[in-house]
Amino acid sequence: MNGRLTTHVLDVSSGRPASGVRIQLFREGRLVCERTTNADGRCDSPLLEGEALVSGGYELVFFIGDYFRAKGIESPFLDEVPVRFHAKAGEGYHVPLVCSPWSYSTYRGS
Repeated sequence: MNGRLTTHVLDVSSGRPASGVRIQLFREGRLVCERTTNADGRCDSPLLEGEALVSGGYELVFFIGDYFRAKGIESPFLDEVPVRFHAKAGEGYHVPLVCSPWSYSTYRGS
């Protein structure tokens, strides 16, 4: 099985995908990639795929404060949302962020 890491950001305050959210991916403290979500709230390609997805600790940082400020919310409660997780090489991971200016949740999707 080829490993793969993807994400998706949903803005529950508007009931829409969150486009234009900057995302950084770190592996064991080192920046691996930086992306911005498209109109569907997804990245145009996987964050990691195949042999690039190695076993270890990862952190996704979602810059949702910037996203909400751009939508006219001057002082959202949340700013940078870190999601730390462990991945195994060869497995598939989809890590969505469901957010509002005041809350968020995440899970391992399929």
